[in-house]
Amino acid sequence: MKSKAWTEKFMQGVFFVAACASVLAVALICIFLFANGIPAMREIGFINFITGQEWRPNSEMFGILPMIVGSLYVTAGAIIFGVPIGILTSVFMAMYCPKQIYKPLKAATELLAGIPSVIYGFFGLVVVVPLIRQFGTALHKAGLVQNPGNGNSILTASLILGMMILPTIIGTTESAMRAVPSHYYEGSLALGATKERSIFRVIIPAAKSGVIAGIVLGIGRAIGETMAVIMIVGNQARLTGSILQGIRTLTGNIVIEMGYATGLHREALIATGVVLFVFILIINLSVALLKRGADHE
Repeated sequence: MKSKAWTEKFMQGVFFVAACASVLAVALICIFLFANGIPAMREIGFINFITGQEWRPNSEMFGILPMIVGSLYVTAGAIIFGVPIGILTSVFMAMYCPKQIYKPLKAATELLAGIPSVIYGFFGLVVVVPLIRQFGTALHKAGLVQNPGNGNSILTASLILGMMILPTIIGTTESAMRAVPSHYYEGSLALGATKERSIFRVIIPAAKSGVIAGIVLGIGRAIGETMAVIMIVGNQARLTGSILQGIRTLTGNIVIEMGYATGLHREALIATGVVLFVFILIINLSVALLKRGADHE
């Protein structure tokens, strides 16, 4: 008994140290970012930094509004493409999929999560970019757009990011749907509802906490993606209203220039990381609030 009690106390200590290490890692990252980023914001001017439209380090002009808007553009595009496909795929896997193909389909969706982002970027560069270039050229010949672009664009990045967030949405949504008690579905059918109506009016609303969590986690993945986006988005620090034009994201701006940045330029890039970090915190807080609201209903 003494040996068992000692083992339990030892493992409790191990778990406590692991938890403290996780908290410490987050704290150190926060301290590093804010200690190095806030002085740069103060020197540049917070309003000028956030709302400035010119990013010219050689002229000490550090405005990240084009990068903020660019990140929002590609994230919104990823949501438009990825969320409907992810939810419908989850519905199929949870409610319609035959047992013979479930395991291969499940393995395929999980494999999507394991593919390195650089492979997604390479696929986009070789396959998707030429297709979008041809699409833009066709629209230009039809007189629908003035500048068809070269394929490295918001649309291309949105398509690739939409593919990349699918595993997160599918896995979370399917698990949430399977966690709904079966009598919800059976009761809906007994009342005369069709299978589709029972799924979309009963099962999905009952699983909305997990569905929303999957969507928000997908948004976090999209807004924080770097390598794939750099390869296909064009990386022009500008504001544009066309999805066929290239832009630059917050993550891309940091990775592209951090290797040679010094002085205020380097601090401005760290401050860009602070803005991105705040976005991610807001997303995580949104998940917590949405889950809490769903649990209270």
